[in-house]
Amino acid sequence: MKDKVVTLIGGGGFIGRYIAQELLAAGARIRIAERDPRRAWFLKPLGGLGQTQFAACDVTKPDTVARAVAGSDAVVYLVGTWGPNFKGLQEDGLRAAADAAKAAGAEAFVDISTIGANAESDSKYYATKGAGEAAARSAFPDAVILRPSVVFGPEDKFINRFAAMVAAMPVVPVLKPKARFQPVHVVDVAKAVARVLAEPDAHAGKTYELAGPEVIAMGELIGWLAQSIGRAPAIAELPDVAGDLLSLFGFLPGAPIKRDQWKMLQTDNVASGTLPGLSALGIAPTPMEAVAPGWLVRYRKAGRFGVRAAA
Repeated sequence: MKDKVVTLIGGGGFIGRYIAQELLAAGARIRIAERDPRRAWFLKPLGGLGQTQFAACDVTKPDTVARAVAGSDAVVYLVGTWGPNFKGLQEDGLRAAADAAKAAGAEAFVDISTIGANAESDSKYYATKGAGEAAARSAFPDAVILRPSVVFGPEDKFINRFAAMVAAMPVVPVLKPKARFQPVHVVDVAKAVARVLAEPDAHAGKTYELAGPEVIAMGELIGWLAQSIGRAPAIAELPDVAGDLLSLFGFLPGAPIKRDQWKMLQTDNVASGTLPGLSALGIAPTPMEAVAPGWLVRYRKAGRFGVRAAA
């Protein structure tokens, strides 16, 4: 990866910052493409002088995408959304990025998709992720698809969201308590991207499912979080009819769940076992309990000062 130019479209987000760190450590030069590049300037200290570039890019405007990827050796597409413009960002934008990467002569293109991606899914998120994969492969046949399960890390909006609920509420309502996930550490996802880009010929055209070492149900996750942060709220498992009703109001500000998220919960987010995973890339998946307590400590009653007392 030494001196290779890698453009990260949407690289200033949660996963992108870890990918940037892995690539910079490998000697690559990275270009962070964002609608507002100033939001990603916090990445500057991660690299050496001139090792990090920034570009303005709106994936709904193909001309800006083409300018952002010009001269790239590799392109990674990290853009995603919970709505409303699923198709524009996760399908059309991805196609534009793959087209631009091919035209620029890039040797590798990586799409960060998701386990559950399926163009026939009732969920718009999963459907456009699946359609986006097909669009990327049509434009860039050697594109590598990485499908992570729920990604966890210090800045995630999944583990942290539920930990905050457990810390603040005497009773925690749980929708779809039996829904299963296989959470994967964000550093493992970043390492997977770096491994794929380091040997583009070996991974060209492949699809990988990136999942952690354990499968956990939603209800079990809430219980584990409560134990980890020293809380003991009552856990109320809500029936499906309640979740279905609540999701109808998902368009309102502050709604607990969006309609499309409810549809996603109808399918377990776990590796199928039919596709290669982290082990095929030489990466040992990180258990959640090995790293998450390090940042979840802030949800204890006395924060970091509560660790000794709790012990």
